[in-house]
Amino acid sequence: MDDQAVRAALQRHWDASDANDFEAEHDIYREDAVLDYPQSGERIRGRRNIQESRFVQPNAKRFTVRRILGGGDLWITEFILTYDGRPSYAVSIMEFRDGLVARETQYFADAFDPSPTRAHLVER
Repeated sequence: MDDQAVRAALQRHWDASDANDFEAEHDIYREDAVLDYPQSGERIRGRRNIQESRFVQPNAKRFTVRRILGGGDLWITEFILTYDGRPSYAVSIMEFRDGLVARETQYFADAFDPSPTRAHLVER
């Protein structure tokens, strides 16, 4: 799978995620894929388990992709995941094997107030 095809597959994945299309969202994963959430210490094994974990999540969610970077078998997506109107900034690292995601790691960070000590240095 060339980089253009992977980028298109990733865009379909994130578009399906935003549309809550749980079937299309998970077409990108191998059957034996592994998903890690380091901040909660969770690991989910298998495409169907990954899909079910997202299906049973009760919050209304929206995905806004900021950028997709990568090449070959390693791709990174920076996005904003909004749960019930509250944004969380996230990074997804996907490792591909044979054209499908074999491993994904997702990192999340909540918004925070800017420090007044650097106000003169930043753009808002």
